[in-house]
This record gives sequence, structure tokens and C-alpha cells, in this order.
Amino acid sequence: MKTNFRPFLLLFLVMAAASGCASYSTHYGAFTAANSAGEERQFRVIWRTVDYPDWWVASDEATPVRLETQCSTRTWSLQDEGQQPPHAGDCGKGIVACGSPELDLVAATGQAADAQVQCMRISNAERVLQLERELQLVVSCKPKISETMVDGETVNQDYLRASVVPYTIRVRQAPRNSLSARPPEFDASVCNAN
Repeated sequence: MKTNFRPFLLLFLVMAAASGCASYSTHYGAFTAANSAGEERQFRVIWRTVDYPDWWVASDEATPVRLETQCSTRTWSLQDEGQQPPHAGDCGKGIVACGSPELDLVAATGQAADAQVQCMRISNAERVLQLERELQLVVSCKPKISETMVDGETVNQDYLRASVVPYTIRVRQAPRNSLSARPPEFDASVCNAN
């Protein structure tokens, strides 16, 4: 009895080719602004996406948008409802980061920012996958304590100054793992000078 292996071979080749059809990208933007203490700092936003062809069964994916601050250990993660793990709090729809009562205050009132408070929100999209070449970021909180002691050393936890007017951040997109996919490094000498 002869077995025809052509359909199996064809299926194998299609599956092998399809795994390489996705586009993997890094998105980032860097800018200078003031932190809550009024100090000029560098900030950057970073996220990654996987874009599958329209004919493929998998859905496009995106990581949360990370906001990092020069000279600070505090990193914010802004995510939409469709991302995993789910929000740490329930602070509304859109691309948001919820407050932490131990770490954050509502800038307008000085009250503790609990998990229902939107400390940060990207106002020009509802999903991370919708973001393109520009990001508009609204910041509504400030740190409860901007510096803390860890193992006898002062550690900064400050972040972007609160503003009802969105910060407009230009974004670059580059193929993941390419040289152009690396966001600019922070200048650590500024931190050591303080």
C-alpha cells in the first residue's frame, strides 16, 4: 500500500513559512520634561508589537506601554483591557495605569490614589495596538514620597510631573532586535551629581 506524503509535506511547508510571517516591532519615544520635584529629566516610553498577516489565524498582540524616568526606579505600565496580566486596579477603560495608595497621590487634591484612580492615561487611543507615531499622555498623580531608603541608600521614585494638558510624545518604530530598535540610554551622570 502506497502512502502519498505530498499533502503532509505541503501542510508542513505552509506551517513552517507561516511562523516567519509575523512582523515583530519595538516602539519607543524619548523626551525631556520636569518630574514632580521640578527637576528636568529624560523620560522614555517603550512597547512591543507582533503584527500577523490578515490571512493568519492569530490576532495581533502588544505589550503594555512602559514609562521610565531618568534617575528613578519607578516604572509605570499602561495597559488596555485586552492585555495580560489584567489591570492591578479597575480605573476605567482605555490605555491606563492605576494608582497605588502606598505610592501615589491625586495631584489635584492630595488624596491617596487608590486602584480606582487613573494616574496615567494615553488619550489618543483606546488600545495599544491603535498607537502609531504619536502618543498623548495625561498624568494625574504625583508620588507620595519621591525618595526612600533601601539598604542605607537613597532611592528616587519620582516620575513625570502631573499635567491636565497631555504630553505629546513622538514615537519611532523599528524591527525588533535591530540596532535602531534600541531607545536612547539615560545619562546616569545627572543622577550621580545629585
